[in-house]
Amino acid sequence: MDYNSRYNEWLEKLADSDPLKAELQAIAGDEKEKEDRFYQDLSFGTAGLRGKVGAGTNRMNFFTVGKATQGVADFIVSKGKEACEKGVVIAHDPRHFSKEFSQLAAGIFAANGIKVYCFPDLRPTPELAYMIRRLGTVSGINITASHNPKEYNGYKAYWDDGCQVSSEIADGMTECINAVDMWSGVKKSDFEQGVKDGKIIVLGEEYDREYLDKIESLAIHEGDELDLTIPLVYTPLNGCGSIPFRQMLNDRGFSNWTIVPEQENPDPDFKTVGYPNPEDTKAFRLSEEYGRKFGAELLMATDPDADRFAIEIRDSEGNYVPLNGNQTGYLLVNYVLEGHKDAGTLPAKGAMVKSIVTSTLSTIMAKAYGVEMFETLTGFKNICGKIPYLHDNGYKYLFGYEESVGYAICEDIRDKDGISAGMMVAEAAAYYRKQGKTLWDVLQEIYAKYGFFAEDEPNIILEGIPGAQRIQRMMKWFRENMPTEVAGAKVDKVIDYINGYEDIPPQNAIRLFLDNGSWFAIRPSGTEPKIKFYFYSNQDSRENALKVNAAIKDEIFALINSVE
Repeated sequence: MDYNSRYNEWLEKLADSDPLKAELQAIAGDEKEKEDRFYQDLSFGTAGLRGKVGAGTNRMNFFTVGKATQGVADFIVSKGKEACEKGVVIAHDPRHFSKEFSQLAAGIFAANGIKVYCFPDLRPTPELAYMIRRLGTVSGINITASHNPKEYNGYKAYWDDGCQVSSEIADGMTECINAVDMWSGVKKSDFEQGVKDGKIIVLGEEYDREYLDKIESLAIHEGDELDLTIPLVYTPLNGCGSIPFRQMLNDRGFSNWTIVPEQENPDPDFKTVGYPNPEDTKAFRLSEEYGRKFGAELLMATDPDADRFAIEIRDSEGNYVPLNGNQTGYLLVNYVLEGHKDAGTLPAKGAMVKSIVTSTLSTIMAKAYGVEMFETLTGFKNICGKIPYLHDNGYKYLFGYEESVGYAICEDIRDKDGISAGMMVAEAAAYYRKQGKTLWDVLQEIYAKYGFFAEDEPNIILEGIPGAQRIQRMMKWFRENMPTEVAGAKVDKVIDYINGYEDIPPQNAIRLFLDNGSWFAIRPSGTEPKIKFYFYSNQDSRENALKVNAAIKDEIFALINSVE
C-alpha cells in the first residue's frame, strides 16, 4: 500500500471527532507531508519506537502506540502463563501524550491478561530499568523520547534482564506487531477500572526510596572526606530528574546547591531550553547565569527522562567549560578506580565497559589499575548486557559508559542513569575540593598522566526520506572509497562492523586507526535522523591533540559532504 492509500485509509477509518482526522485534512494538498507521515511504519527496533507526535503510520499516536503494545502483549502471551503473571512495569516522562500513551498501554496489557505495574506520575528511565529486576517482571515499557525535541515521543521496551530489548527479542516483538490490525486487532480496557480491579498496580513511594537507596549505597567517600559546602547548580531541563536528584543531594548532605527554577518543573514544550539535550552546550545557558550569581564550581544537567547527564566545570581562569561525555567519563573512571584502590576494595578481576566509539584513554586508565576494559556496540542494552558475561567469568563490574553522556554506575540499574552519575560526580567534586583541587585540575592531571587526548563527536542531521537516503549513500560511498591517508597520517587499520567483528555483533559502523595516535569512527544513529562521527587524537600536548583532531575532522567532513 502506497502512502496515498494509507492516508486515505486513515481518513476513512478515523472518527469525525478525532483530532487526528482534522490534522490529516489540513495537509490534504501537501504531498511531501503526506508522504513523510505514511511512507513507512514507525520501526520497532532495539530502542522501541521513536517519532514525531501526530497522525500517520510514521508518527507517535494512539493507534501506532496501541498497535505496538498489542504486539508486545502478544509476544509476552506467547511466552506462557508465567510470563503474563510476572507482568510488565510502565513509566513515562513529561512529554505531550506520555501519560495518556502509558495509560493506554497499561489498559491493553491488562486486557490481554498481563499483570501491570505503573507509577503514579512521571519517573526517570533508570528507575524503570531498576524496577524490572526488582519486581521480577518479564518486561518494561517507558513512554519517552529521551533528549529529542518537543515534537517527539517514544516507546522504550525492556526485557526481564532490566536492559532494553536485544535484537532477538525486538525481532520477535516486531513480528507480533506487524501481525496486528491497528483498527480492529487491539484489545483495550479502561485504565481506572483496571486499577480498581487490581489488574493494574500503582507503585507506592517506597519504591522511589528503594531506588535512591540503591544509588546512595554506591558512595565511595563520605562525611569528613568530602567538602559538602561545595557550591553546585543543577537543572533537570524540565524533565523527570527534579525530585530524585534534589532528594539525592539532600540525602548525601550537600548543603550549598541550587536548582534552575525556570527548569525545575515538568514542561513538555521545554520553553526555556528548546532542545533538551544536556550534550548541547546551549542547554546550560540558564545554569551558567545562576552559576555565576551563585559562585558554583560545578553545573549539572539531566535530560527529560533523566538517563543522560552532562556537566560544566570552572577552568583555571574561572570560566565555565562544558565537558563532553568522554571527559566526564575520564573523571568518573579515575574516581572509581582511585577510590577503590585507596579503600582497598579494588577487585582482583575488575571490569569496566565502554562502547566502540568511546575514547580509548579510559582503556589506558583501567589497565594502569589492573582493570580490564571491555568494548561493546553502542547502547546500554549492550553495555549493561555485558554484566551477566562478566559475572559468569569471575569479573566484578565497576563502571560502564559511552561518549553520549551516558553512565551506568550501578550493576542493578542496567541502563544509563543520570541520577547516580550526578551523585558520583558531585561526590568526586566534593572529595577533590577537600584536597584543594577542582575537577578541572583533576582532568589536567589525567591528561598529563595517561596521554593528551582530544575528543570530538560532531554529527550531521539529515531529516525525512531524502535525509535517510543520503545517509545510506554516504556510508556506501565511504566503504567504496576508503581513504589510505587522512590529514597527512596513514591509515594503519580499518574495522568495518557491518558483518560483526570478533565477538561484537554487526552494526553499520566503520572505525579507522591512523599511524599518528589518532582514530575516528562513522555510523548512522539508530534513533535519530543523523550520521554521527567520533574523532580522537593522542599527541604530546592537549593543544597539538586538538589541532590534529580538527585537521582529521575537516578532511573527513569535506569528503563525506561531497556525497549528494
